[in-house]
Amino acid sequence: MKSRFSLLFRYIAREFFFSFVVCFFFFFFIFFVNQILFLAEKILEKHVPVKDVFMLLVYFMPSMISLSFPFAALVACLMTVGRLSSDNEVMAMQALGIRHVKIFAPLIILGLVFSLSSFYINDYLMPYGTIKYTKLYKDLIFSNPALELEPFSVKEYLDTFIVTGEIKDNVIHDIVIFDKDNDGNKRIITADEAWFLGSNDGNGPGVISLELSNVFSHSTDVKKEYDYNYFSAEKMVYNILFSNMSSSVRTLGPREMSAADVYKGIREMEREAAMDQETRLEGFNSRIKDICENYYLMCNDHPVSKSTYEKNVREGLSRYKDILIGEEEDRNLRIYRLEFYKKFSLPFSCLCFVLFAFPAGLFSKRSGKTVGFGVGLLFSLFYWCMMFAGHTIGVRSDVSPFLSMWMPDIVILAIALILYVVRFVKR
Repeated sequence: MKSRFSLLFRYIAREFFFSFVVCFFFFFFIFFVNQILFLAEKILEKHVPVKDVFMLLVYFMPSMISLSFPFAALVACLMTVGRLSSDNEVMAMQALGIRHVKIFAPLIILGLVFSLSSFYINDYLMPYGTIKYTKLYKDLIFSNPALELEPFSVKEYLDTFIVTGEIKDNVIHDIVIFDKDNDGNKRIITADEAWFLGSNDGNGPGVISLELSNVFSHSTDVKKEYDYNYFSAEKMVYNILFSNMSSSVRTLGPREMSAADVYKGIREMEREAAMDQETRLEGFNSRIKDICENYYLMCNDHPVSKSTYEKNVREGLSRYKDILIGEEEDRNLRIYRLEFYKKFSLPFSCLCFVLFAFPAGLFSKRSGKTVGFGVGLLFSLFYWCMMFAGHTIGVRSDVSPFLSMWMPDIVILAIALILYVVRFVKR
């Protein structure tokens, strides 16, 4: 019996694994082509060396792989179970006395392996790839400014507009910058020439520095309508945040950080929020006490004691305390929490998809692989829409970040449970 089960396990596992490889390359190819087209438009036409373009793709691969794993597991499992069902192999196994649990065992074990692999790629390889990608892209900008600043064009970076003239030998001629200074005053900076400072010239890892020559700056004071400031200089260093300048680069945010680092960031934000909350609460209590004391002294009649009066006022304002001291959760903290839960819910969806695909695939009686592939694509789109909706709702509302990110998996598991009951329990 043990050798028969081992043979059955290998047979089903081999079928599932082969289908997974095919589906994985299918989804990976879709994401890969999308990235190739993006790089072709943004980079290849700027005569960037093919070697560097290839390395950019390599560093971006962990992101594509982590997304391909769950959907490939879903479609592959549906194709595998659908093929076994349409060829009556499942019926033959059950006729031989093999329980559906043994048929299901290879699928769930491989689903768990795929979930752990996806988590490892998403948690360790993606941050490493993002750091390398950003560093290489930054070096490419230093060596080829036209990658981000095209000649004779206008480029917008948040509140900054950069107008460029001719770009020759990595030097930008006749550059004009429209921005705001630290005081919020509108400013115009002109320079005869500009070039990027290299990464070893003192600018931070998240900063792109332009060195300008023959500079003239003119700004308007927002507080005084007719007050103007200007200066001129032979040299000037102008800094731009790299994340603002290059829309093609994903900086290291919570999505590209490891789960442990995101959790540390959450704890740090919670401590800062608690300290701010305590400070605001102390200010609220102090303000209430001052108001009560001043108003109490202004009254001619004192029907109650000062402490009783202050207690009554405090109780009356307690319903407004949340508004007065600002207990709303920080948006950045919510994003970190959403990404933290997503780091577990997305890889775990591999296992959820397998749990759904096994009973769902058994309903296919003919053309099992074709039907399984089509149903898998539809549910992949359905899951992706739920994940996107959950993230949007989690950011814009007070819904729990845990529920927002785990709801797609919960829905898939609920559907799987219903199908399991219909397929096995009621019989």
